[in-house]
Amino acid sequence: MAPSKVNSAGDASVSCSQPENGFLNSLSLLSSEKAVQELLQQSPVQSTDDHLIEFSDAMRTVAKALRRAAEGKASAQAEAAEWKRKYELEKARNLHLEHKEQSHRENNGGDERTENLASRSNEQSEQCCGSNGICSHEVLRDGDRDSASKVVPNKFARKASFKLSWWCKGDQSDQHKHDIVSFERGNITTAERSSKQISLKWESQPQTVIILTKPNSTSVRILCAEMVRWLREQKKLDIYVEPHVRAELLTESSYYNFVHTWKDETEIMLLHTKVDLVVTLGGDGTVLWAASMFKGPVPPVVPFSLGSLGFMTPFHSERYREYLDSILKGPISITLRHRLQCHVIREAAKNEYETEGPILVLNEVTIDRGISSYLTNLECYCDNSFVTCVQGDGLILSTTSGSTAYSLAAGGSMVHPQVPGILFTPICPHSLSFRPLILPEHVTLRVQVPFNSRSHAWASFDGKDRKRLAAGDALVCSMAPWPVPTACQVDSTSDFLNSIHDGLHWNLRKTQSFDGPRDT
Repeated sequence: MAPSKVNSAGDASVSCSQPENGFLNSLSLLSSEKAVQELLQQSPVQSTDDHLIEFSDAMRTVAKALRRAAEGKASAQAEAAEWKRKYELEKARNLHLEHKEQSHRENNGGDERTENLASRSNEQSEQCCGSNGICSHEVLRDGDRDSASKVVPNKFARKASFKLSWWCKGDQSDQHKHDIVSFERGNITTAERSSKQISLKWESQPQTVIILTKPNSTSVRILCAEMVRWLREQKKLDIYVEPHVRAELLTESSYYNFVHTWKDETEIMLLHTKVDLVVTLGGDGTVLWAASMFKGPVPPVVPFSLGSLGFMTPFHSERYREYLDSILKGPISITLRHRLQCHVIREAAKNEYETEGPILVLNEVTIDRGISSYLTNLECYCDNSFVTCVQGDGLILSTTSGSTAYSLAAGGSMVHPQVPGILFTPICPHSLSFRPLILPEHVTLRVQVPFNSRSHAWASFDGKDRKRLAAGDALVCSMAPWPVPTACQVDSTSDFLNSIHDGLHWNLRKTQSFDGPRDT
């Protein structure tokens, strides 16, 4: 510490010096205390109180930051332990399979029936879980698998199984291409990239369809009744509708007694175990409503356009028989639309696990100032890195499917829905240099209202379920593990480009005239 000198009235001065051993003598301490008392008597009490308040706020902010760091470390350790546990389970399973295969090889004198069953099992494993496809029937088919990999039936009707695979346009050999990174002589190269279009192929015939409709529409109600009758009589399918839709159908005719519905939230949570296909009649809002009904896995969705504007509804209702017939036969192209998983952590929470949620959103989560006239003040973190402090009307965290919704109106970019990422779009920021970002899908975003914020913030999820965020509250968002698979009329890219051309008239202008001077 450098020597300091405090001048008092007149020529008297009190000096404070530090000896070589690092300790102050008693005379120096008494002199320092006297000097501090004189300074306190000279400075106003109000100023001292203000400094103490500011220092207290600063220390509280530091304590919160340290607590968040500790909680983040604990969360990372828990996640690492979970991944280790999964790795050990997979390793044990592989060792068990290798031991079983070796036992079969040693018992060559076994009966022929055992060998045929083993051969059939290996062939099925190669077909379903090969490197060229994404095997999904094990997680979507009803029933649990025991150690012998046998399907145990449950109380629900057997669901249709299907397989998702990557395919390349014009690839006649059915050899699917993948992104391969190779290291050769110190150079990093990538193999030829494919279109990564996802194809769904039914492995068993669909049996159950749920139809979700736009409310308060006479044309939609008429089409729904017609579609229900056709699916029952021509395709022999079991059909689910919403309770109020079933009541309307029964009011029209007792013929619709075969239509199923649900009674409470518990039955809604189990719909994904019964339904093979979801049909929506409406616009993008109906697709959002359908996605919100499934808190976990979502069956393939076939969205028909009967709304005012639709970026996710490529099918026209006039040709529903043709489209549904083709989809039920398969294969079909689908778009995996990623969702965000959101948690609200209150300031009074003891740890990161005391949350409200999760809340799944298909378009976006918006944090805004509500009815307050003050600017929002939001601290934003990406994983453990500080991003920025948002001062403006608010912030939008959007999926790529929601890039053509509120985020686009706020100045965000339009992004292909198949691109995995999270859009970070400010709403009317109080800074001209605050431009939107697109972050990778694997990050976790945390938006917190600081303690020095002048007002509360409000969070809304796909335009509903509005929640107040007080000082110290935080909203944590990450990519949900359950996307929404929507059927494509052509393919993912063609449907996306058609939607922005038809819905937004993107880059529509008159062709430049040929009149005038020309270069010679």
